[in-house]
Amino acid sequence: MKDFLARTVNELDWNSGPEQLIFMGLLLLWLWLIWPSDEFKALLTDKAKQTQILLASVALNALWLLNANVTQGIHVHFLGLVTLMLMYGWRMASVISILPVLFFTIFVIKSPFDFAIYGLLGINLPLFLCFIVYSQIFKYLPHHLFVYIFGGAFINAFLSIVFHILLWAAWLWLSTDYDWAFLRDNYLLIIPLLGFPEALLNGMAITLLVVYRPQWLYDYSDSTYLK
Repeated sequence: MKDFLARTVNELDWNSGPEQLIFMGLLLLWLWLIWPSDEFKALLTDKAKQTQILLASVALNALWLLNANVTQGIHVHFLGLVTLMLMYGWRMASVISILPVLFFTIFVIKSPFDFAIYGLLGINLPLFLCFIVYSQIFKYLPHHLFVYIFGGAFINAFLSIVFHILLWAAWLWLSTDYDWAFLRDNYLLIIPLLGFPEALLNGMAITLLVVYRPQWLYDYSDSTYLK
């Protein structure tokens, strides 16, 4: 274990630039603006929910570590963000994802100072966009169980991959030597290959939760979706 940790530390890129500091400030500002105060107050007295969130964070971390590196800076892994959002709300999901982001930047990206960049562009902004999609589905489509699962989970999970890859590709285009043609041919083309399994994974997870643990879902109600 000591050898593994020592090797991991030696492999880390500790170089930082002004963009890392700027994004750290932006991430802190974003978290301050969206901070779920009411949820955290309720969490302090709910031991079962604390354990549940810890397990969700560990599961998310394990999912992200199943990663395939296409080339330097291009990472391919499932997200699970929509399931997290539907379980805890997008604000709490944004906070919960911080620990897995830290692990990912250390053990996969191997650049701790990219923590804020990946956290904001790769996770928090896609989560916010998924919340917008979900809120519009709730507003304009019938409140039906099929709509909740297929629209709110399945389609939204596919879009989470789209948002994630487009935002990260834009960052790579601006900050590295990759041109847009290279990113299109080696990264954007992965969207259909990764998006459909992501949609299936989240759709199945939400279906199981609706059937067996509906109380674990943030705003699901039988009276809303089954009547």
